[in-house]
Amino acid sequence: MSSSSPVPGGAVRPAAVVNADIRALVLSCGGWLYGEARQRYELLVAEWTVACAAERGREDVVAAA
Repeated sequence: MSSSSPVPGGAVRPAAVVNADIRALVLSCGGWLYGEARQRYELLVAEWTVACAAERGREDVVAAA
């Protein structure tokens, strides 16, 4: 499992980085998420959702320019 964590101060990690953490966590657990691993997974999925939304927002700005 990756030791990385959400960036403090409201900064958003790239979705690809968070996705890599999710994949590493699932692989390290053999696909079975219980207890702390499940809690970590849920936090990562929430972080990934925010990262995807932030990246879509940036793409919209670039497309509008």
